[in-house]
Amino acid sequence: MGRTTGANPLATLLTVLTALAAAGAFALAAGDGWSIGYGLGGVLIVVAILIPMSLKMANQWERAVVLRLGRLQGIRGPGVFVIIPFIDQVSSWLDQRIQTTEFNAEQALSKDTVPVDVDAVVFWQIHDAERAALEITDYRQAISRVAQTSLREMVGSSLLSTLLSDRKLGDERLRDEIGRKTAEWGVTAMSVEIRDISVPDALQDAMSREAQAQREAAARIHLGDAELAVAQKFVEAADIYAKSPTALQLRAMNIIYETTKERGATILIPTAMVDAMNPASLIAAAAKAR
Repeated sequence: MGRTTGANPLATLLTVLTALAAAGAFALAAGDGWSIGYGLGGVLIVVAILIPMSLKMANQWERAVVLRLGRLQGIRGPGVFVIIPFIDQVSSWLDQRIQTTEFNAEQALSKDTVPVDVDAVVFWQIHDAERAALEITDYRQAISRVAQTSLREMVGSSLLSTLLSDRKLGDERLRDEIGRKTAEWGVTAMSVEIRDISVPDALQDAMSREAQAQREAAARIHLGDAELAVAQKFVEAADIYAKSPTALQLRAMNIIYETTKERGATILIPTAMVDAMNPASLIAAAAKAR
């Protein structure tokens, strides 16, 4: 749960200077017979020992939980702070930067009893250092357990199709559920992202065949709709040609033109064939025969 020591360059520097001063006092006492120098040197040695124990420093993103005789004295940091040696104790150092925890649910059954493996990651941050230090023993392990349990609950209450098609909804549900449980420990769940959802190979083949069958059925339906539309247009065209023989003759001549324009060929059409394409002449011939 963070680092275990609060040593800092300032405390090291002061310790070294104090130790040098103590050495100088001992040397002066030994050379000049200055008896007070021994006492001053001893005091400086004690001070040099106590400086690292009393002078601590927390980085910008760190908070130190200070206990005095077992009771909470306060949350210190960032920067340099002083504690009373042997009375105060830094019980833990907390990192307040955004951190990540990976978790998964192996062989979890979905609502439609399909075994799936789900991998996800949660982004979280300590917003209350005091509660994170005092309300729970190991908040990192607790976050991992809560995230895994929430993921299994979410998978068990969702259909496989929903898990595969709407991951954003699953992310939001997990974030809300994990955040609700971790808020009591002073931890905020910033976001949750589902990275991978895997299903058994046999089920993947079955889903692939089902999707292919659905696409083929949809294609046949579209083809039938197109044929129906074409048939309706043909019926409408037949009605128009029946009412207007001239339109039918023009259509016949256009078909001949369309079949010959690509190759640039010239076709000689007998007069009888031209008359045959004229419904008016056919009607007159029939009337004359009668």
